[in-house]
Amino acid sequence: MKLIRNLDDLPGDLRGGAVTIGNFDGVHLGHARIVERLLRQAERTGGAALVFTFDPHPSQILRPAQAPTPLSWSERKAELLAELGADALVAYPTDRDFLSLDAEAFFDRIVRTRLGARAMVEGPNFLFGRNRQGDIRLLGELCRRSGVELEVVAPVRLDGRIVSSSRIRELLAAGHVEAARQMLLQPHRIRGRVVRGAARGTKLGYPTANVEPADVLLPAEGIYAGRAVADGSPWPAAVNIGPNPTFGDARRKVEVYLVGYEGSLYERTIEVDFLARLRDIIRFDSVDALVAQMARDVALTRDIVARFDREGALS
Repeated sequence: MKLIRNLDDLPGDLRGGAVTIGNFDGVHLGHARIVERLLRQAERTGGAALVFTFDPHPSQILRPAQAPTPLSWSERKAELLAELGADALVAYPTDRDFLSLDAEAFFDRIVRTRLGARAMVEGPNFLFGRNRQGDIRLLGELCRRSGVELEVVAPVRLDGRIVSSSRIRELLAAGHVEAARQMLLQPHRIRGRVVRGAARGTKLGYPTANVEPADVLLPAEGIYAGRAVADGSPWPAAVNIGPNPTFGDARRKVEVYLVGYEGSLYERTIEVDFLARLRDIIRFDSVDALVAQMARDVALTRDIVARFDREGALS
């Protein structure tokens, strides 16, 4: 899977195939359906299956105060899209000049000239060009003029509601990581650098990595069962997002206990998947009561991760 940030670096064998354009934030079931159709179109045209995204999200430039917090970063998108079979991801470096292109100029410059697309696959609500002036109707007209085949893919619904990045953000913000997982291809993942903390966990027998999360949405405060990726391997992980009221610490932190891991993670970047929410954060009457609950949290985390690894799901 190639991750390309400059169209000047686009190999010739990636031009002239099938293209889909969008943010692909989180890479969910709706995106998977689009990529499935993209692969069919690529096979039909005899070319590559190319996903074109924007980095950063256009709203971070045009409306930063209202911009949604990302669900994933470009390298993570590339991993997930590779699992679906896409040949390459273009994470185009978005700026105001690029966003000032009107819909027809965007189509001519990017779709036809730089990508040489012979087929496109999009959802019915696709918008493009300056002020999102271009819609799927205009795209269809431009494709017809240029001899580009356009396939419009219906959205995926789950429990009667359209699967979308916005819906997934709502679920994560409420702590419903299991429900979000049903819409995603993989559990929601964050990444961050491990920094030094108060070392309370070490004294209690549960040394935690204090993670400074970077550039993606955090689930709501609470205790979670998850899986951390460190040293290239996955580890069951009990995750605390929020304060530590038992010790009078009101700061919101991300603390991750990697079950069975030995060694130092300071100043390294780890990634953490969220599999299930275990409980709310509460104040314990004693340190012994807290340690007893931590033991239960870790045992439950082991069970949840083992079941997930065995069955690939939690339901």
